[in-house]
Amino acid sequence: MIRAVIMMVVLAFPAWAMDPSEMLSDPALEERARALDHALRCVVCQSESVASSNANWAEDARRTVRELISDGSTDEEVFDFFVARYGEFVLMSPRPSGSNWLLWAAGPIMLLLAGMIGFFYVRGRAFAAAPQEEALSPDEAERLQKILNE
Repeated sequence: MIRAVIMMVVLAFPAWAMDPSEMLSDPALEERARALDHALRCVVCQSESVASSNANWAEDARRTVRELISDGSTDEEVFDFFVARYGEFVLMSPRPSGSNWLLWAAGPIMLLLAGMIGFFYVRGRAFAAAPQEEALSPDEAERLQKILNE
């Protein structure tokens, strides 16, 4: 019973992260703001999004997101605002640009490379010559014949 209560409290922490006074009156803008909150990383917690963090910085970030959206900023402009101040780290999913291209491309390149190696290995085994067995020497043939006749 105690475990269930503890589990419910732990799982409810993200719900406590947002203060109702932070919410926008327009539901469409609030939905955009929540999506942006999930796309931004809390620089204090570092492993949580701004939406689920209770840190003071995250509260300020949520407020800033809502202010920027209310002022008419696009999602990209909001991201640019935070990246200019905190770097690419603030994005939960960094942009595929600059030096990040290598990281974004590494997975598909490795998969392609492994597939090519596997293909050529299997193909080479299929066309490899089967090992030839040596014929019996006359002494071995005579000995075999004796064994079979007994």
